[in-house]
Amino acid sequence: MPRALMIQGAGSDVGKSLIVAGLARAATRRGLRVLPFKPQNMSNNAAVTVDGGEIGRAQALQAQAAGVEPHTDMNPVLLKPETDIGAQIIVHGKRVATLQARDYAELKPSLLPAVLESFERLKDRCDLVLVEGAGSPAEVNLRNNDIANMGFARSADVPVVLVGDIERGGVIAQMVGIESVLEPEDAAMIVGFIINKFRGDPSLFEAGYKLIEARTGWRGLGVLPYFPRARELPAEDALGLSEARKTGRQKLAFLALARIANFDDLDPLKLESDVDLVMVRPGEAIPGDATLVILPGSKSTRGDLAFLRAQGWDIDIIAHHRRGGHVLGLCGGYQMLGKSVSDPDGIEGPAGRTKGLGLLDVTTMMTPEKSLTRVNAVHADTITTIDAYEIHIGRTRGRDCRRPFARIDGKREGAVSADGRVHGSYLHGLFASDAFRAAFLARLGMEPSEQRYRDRVESTLEALAEHIEKHLDVDGLLALAR
Repeated sequence: MPRALMIQGAGSDVGKSLIVAGLARAATRRGLRVLPFKPQNMSNNAAVTVDGGEIGRAQALQAQAAGVEPHTDMNPVLLKPETDIGAQIIVHGKRVATLQARDYAELKPSLLPAVLESFERLKDRCDLVLVEGAGSPAEVNLRNNDIANMGFARSADVPVVLVGDIERGGVIAQMVGIESVLEPEDAAMIVGFIINKFRGDPSLFEAGYKLIEARTGWRGLGVLPYFPRARELPAEDALGLSEARKTGRQKLAFLALARIANFDDLDPLKLESDVDLVMVRPGEAIPGDATLVILPGSKSTRGDLAFLRAQGWDIDIIAHHRRGGHVLGLCGGYQMLGKSVSDPDGIEGPAGRTKGLGLLDVTTMMTPEKSLTRVNAVHADTITTIDAYEIHIGRTRGRDCRRPFARIDGKREGAVSADGRVHGSYLHGLFASDAFRAAFLARLGMEPSEQRYRDRVESTLEALAEHIEKHLDVDGLLALAR
């Protein structure tokens, strides 16, 4: 009979996604057929699935850890924030609405059937479903009609293991406090706990570990030391951006836009020894010695254009280009490089037109249709292949499209300026293609490594599984699944 186990967290970014990925690989190595599942995710980092939809990037990584293709059933509800109070609602991989938080709260009850349908379909295909919660069950103010944590766990009768992050401090209070604020029926779903990101001598925490067991009645399943190689894996959300930098000879700067999306495009660059990948935070100037400035994807192109100008980055980018520097815009960043972005129907926000940076002779018109597809492209300049995906709205047209960034089935994609120093493309995940990444960096005067990025990710997943096997009671965890 298929079984399931849910990993919830004492808070956000406590390591739930990583633990699910490591457990998926560990269980797969034991011969089990494993599938990941997250009922509701909130992230602007998305992946295109084999069935032509989109899910959170973390679930795509977990699928890779389990040795399977990502599918929309693995993340049936995805929220992609567009403003501080509103988000695009993705159900079974497709956009169904853009709603403010209060309106989404009213919609949630109607989404539970879709969540449970996906969960049951996954159960029919495997031996074990590893479920990841969202945020924390301690947010009891959101418990009504919850589909992400205890609401799902109780509806699907899935036992829960709670993860606490000791690196942040106060983990004993977090774990004991959560048990105290939960309704008894919810607390009864928790069958064990894990302490994550420990540094130093674990024996020093023995008394605290036993205190949590005594106060909660939950079974301790291990203390997991900090896993340094986690930075080699794609981050789920913008909380992972703080570890983006790797010192190297050549500086590449990317902008931390307010609604940055699919920034995992840059992950392969973090691992290049000749690259100093610098995140430019709000209020900071773009480094004057940068070789390349990257405008990443955005969930709100016109909104982030205004944000970009508020930081003075538009002036820095123009000056960088005037000094002979290179600029790369990906997806929303590509749209910003043009002359204008028009949204007459208010798809991404208030209807209107926004002046672009004008470094590419193109214009963009937002349209309701979203492009969601995996593609095989050829980089026009270096004639190297790119395995990528598109996930965007809007059509971009203009004179510079005659000089394409790439070709897909012979058709032009993206645009390059007349001087060859400004590049725009809708292709996501392009730097994971080793030959293209090496050729692109070489064109910038860098010495690319010979690393194979996907092999590096596989190696890291194997190391993560071994790390979990060494420090956690994996047999006990699997036995708790039902």
